Amino acid sequence: MGWSHCLGIGGIAVALSVALVSLLVTFLYPSSSITPSSQRLFEAQELSFYNGSDDGLPILLGILGSVFDVTKGKSHYGAGGGYNHFAGRDASRAFVSGNFTGDGLTDSLLGLSSTEVKSIVDWRDFYFRTYIYAGKLVGRYYDKEGNPTKYLKGVEAKAARGAQLMEKQKIEEAKLPSCNSRWSQEEGSEVWCEKNMYPRLVERPHQIALTGKMSKRCACFPESQLGQPGLQLYSGCDYFAHLCRL
Repeated sequence: MGWSHCLGIGGIAVALSVALVSLLVTFLYPSSSITPSSQRLFEAQELSFYNGSDDGLPILLGILGSVFDVTKGKSHYGAGGGYNHFAGRDASRAFVSGNFTGDGLTDSLLGLSSTEVKSIVDWRDFYFRTYIYAGKLVGRYYDKEGNPTKYLKGVEAKAARGAQLMEKQKIEEAKLPSCNSRWSQEEGSEVWCEKNMYPRLVERPHQIALTGKMSKRCACFPESQLGQPGLQLYSGCDYFAHLCRL
């Protein structure tokens, strides 16, 4: 009885020790697998472990605070891959800036236009459709409870405004047919309109709100509308020319 009693106590002590060590390892080191059932909140430092440098870990990336498992795209996101700079971090801005070094790899969207913000939201939607959603990154876009921050709500509102402006611009520009255009090594660039229509440069009114810059496009106008303000004749092109060489 005495020996069996002692062995029982010793067995319990060993089991408790193993359990404590297991919990400690789980706490200190990232998991080797991320599945939809284990979606969780990530800290930036923890996310950095999943950067494709360790073959034993999945590859994760963040965009607008949403974290995705992109391991199935290892040839792109793994070490040496063309998109490896996105792995292990939230580099939302780089999806539109093309700056993949230093300060360019940031989740800040400060100064981006509504169309650029919309493009990043579209990229996030692409990852939702294509890869496994793994959780949320605590920081700029989600708080410690996993709730969306005011910053994220502002980003999504700006993207929605961009989508509305793009649709409005598309409808308005459809009322004025665009010029035909072509380029050849012999003739260079040319724009032209069909019979009884004339090419003019016209401002795109929603472009400042969309991109922060004013731009123009070539549209075709009938003779009766050529006198309206805001139309610009191409340099070197006759007033009633149907074709202009640029």
